[in-house]
Amino acid sequence: MHRQIAGRLTSPVTKWIVLAVVVLLTGALGSLGSQLADVKDNEQASWVPAEAESTRVSEQLSDAIDPNDIPTLVAYHRESGLTEADLAALEEHAQEIAGLEGVTDAGVLSPQTAEEIRAQGGKAPELVSEDGQVAYLYFVFNLGSEGWNKIADPVEEIQDLTAIDGVDVYVGGFGGQAYDFINSFDGSHVTLLMITFGVVILILLVTYRSPVLWILPILCAIVANTMAGGVVYLLAKYADLTVNDQSQYILSILVIGAGTDYALLLVARYREELRRHEDRHEAMAYALHRATPAILASAATVVVGLLCLVFADLNSTASLGPVLAVGVAVTFLVMVTLLPALLVIVGRWIFWPVRPTFASAEPTQSGLWSRVGKRIAVRPRIVWVGTTIALLVACLGMLRLDASGLSTEDSFTERFDSIIAQELLTDHGLSDNSNTVQVVAADEQLAAVEEAVTAVEGLGSPTDATSLGNGRSYFEVPIRADISSETAFGIVEATRTAAHAVDGADALVGGGAAFYLDTKTASLRDNKVVIPLVLLVVLLILIILLRALVAPLLLMLTVVLSFGAALGLSALLFEYVFDFAGSDAGFPLFAFVFLVALGIDYNIFLMTRVREETATFGTRRGSLIALASTGGVITSAGLVLAATFLALATLPFVFLVQLGVAVALGVLLDTLIVRSVLVTALNLDLGSRIWWPSKLDRGPLSGPPASSEDSEVSLTR
Repeated sequence: MHRQIAGRLTSPVTKWIVLAVVVLLTGALGSLGSQLADVKDNEQASWVPAEAESTRVSEQLSDAIDPNDIPTLVAYHRESGLTEADLAALEEHAQEIAGLEGVTDAGVLSPQTAEEIRAQGGKAPELVSEDGQVAYLYFVFNLGSEGWNKIADPVEEIQDLTAIDGVDVYVGGFGGQAYDFINSFDGSHVTLLMITFGVVILILLVTYRSPVLWILPILCAIVANTMAGGVVYLLAKYADLTVNDQSQYILSILVIGAGTDYALLLVARYREELRRHEDRHEAMAYALHRATPAILASAATVVVGLLCLVFADLNSTASLGPVLAVGVAVTFLVMVTLLPALLVIVGRWIFWPVRPTFASAEPTQSGLWSRVGKRIAVRPRIVWVGTTIALLVACLGMLRLDASGLSTEDSFTERFDSIIAQELLTDHGLSDNSNTVQVVAADEQLAAVEEAVTAVEGLGSPTDATSLGNGRSYFEVPIRADISSETAFGIVEATRTAAHAVDGADALVGGGAAFYLDTKTASLRDNKVVIPLVLLVVLLILIILLRALVAPLLLMLTVVLSFGAALGLSALLFEYVFDFAGSDAGFPLFAFVFLVALGIDYNIFLMTRVREETATFGTRRGSLIALASTGGVITSAGLVLAATFLALATLPFVFLVQLGVAVALGVLLDTLIVRSVLVTALNLDLGSRIWWPSKLDRGPLSGPPASSEDSEVSLTR
């Protein structure tokens, strides 16, 4: 039945229909995908959980403080001390900035205006350091709901008009951070894709040993990426799905990597069938029939694993799951429709110079992985025990993983202007007026709350209180620390403790540093909830696929072991090679989801073939046949996926660099050690017992793993 359906998809007539339909869909969805930038949301505040205290503060201040306000500052630094002429230039710059489009009516707070406010008995921060080396201007942008995406032009205009000879000038605050974030991604998407495709093409050239065959998988990957972008655009525009630069980049990497993996598996099986069937349409029907279940199981595992992210508290994490799941689902559909159609359209010549002719010998029966299988078969128990011990030792590296979070400075691999601006203010004892705690409390207890809060060490002078008109008021206090540092988090926690202790105040504490603290708290919670959920759903998929209990449990244990080893080795690389200060709190979760969902793919590819061969040859002989047949293609697939994720390391964000390195390392461990050595050794040692309670293999439960004669059985049958 399934073979009949596969045959209809690639028949002499329907192959052209499939091609036409995919071309039309690609054109339609591609035009939508080109508009993805219009619906991306890079505003960090939209990522926080709704129940977080910082979110509740933002909601209560929504009428008093426009959520589209972007606090920004310009820091000036002269090593020998700012001169009177420098300070006069600051005042001129303040007037010019105040006239820019998007700067709110509050204007620009400068050293002179701050002094005038204090002279009249008001509250204003010090904007010039005691040593006279640093001063800054403070103002607020409001560019509408799309302001976070439009910040580049006004910031560049400010950079041009604030130049002073001999003075270092840096744009900081939220406006400067948003500019640096967007500017660092500018053009890098195309660069990342070019690097990724270049590496993948090189690997495909080596794998296929054909100068033309690589074109079809790459073409299909481009189509899948284009179509996925269109579907994601529709979900972002009409289903309120949050999409940002980070999710778009990971989407492209995942689509290219997964798509190439599926293509490698299908092409390898098609090449086998071409040696058994004279008609290429019939060969493709058999190839689809036999390869699609494994590809579908792989895609379903990744999709379901990624969808588990929707149970995360952190909105940025929860939204990433559906974005990537859509990409994988679209990729699967493209690779089992367009790629088969193209392969049968072009014919056998696409494999030139080594065309798989009818009735020719299958080369995998005497290849590298066939020889590896024979070596493992001699003493499989010693092999899997030794491999397990080695991986457990690698897991010890996790003791060096510090996933408590990163400061703004440590979050980037480059030093951006906004980071330097923050460092200057902190090092010279100035409070960043864009980095405040926002305190909301009942009017009758407001004075008591303010008194309690101002006693907290690390805070500046509070602003005048503003009434919200509902029996509650708020005030702000600058923080003398980097907005995402542990120091700032400690100040926020101390402020919350002091404010909450005032009876009857119903006080809440929010602001920028509070947002980062709540983000970290949500990430730690998500690690505890999502990771077990992913393990459970992946295990259930394996049980359904393999119709057994022992094999799925063993496969899950091997993947978890592989994850631990990859994370342990990565932690050592991060500390001793890359010299990173630590890791983002959400890094373990993302690394786990990608490594488990993707790492299990290769075990699925192997074990579905083992199950297929077991029905004819028994578990032990079937395991050797499966390893010999799939070893090369799975290794190539692992290299492709590792290379695509490693391309993330070219971006200037520590989180993405670490994610790319960890996933690449984990995938290589899965393909070269876990799948080829550990799982095969377990299969050979346990034999038919791995299928319990299924009776798939009714052969003896003990005896030698396999004889040399068994291992050399014809793979072409």
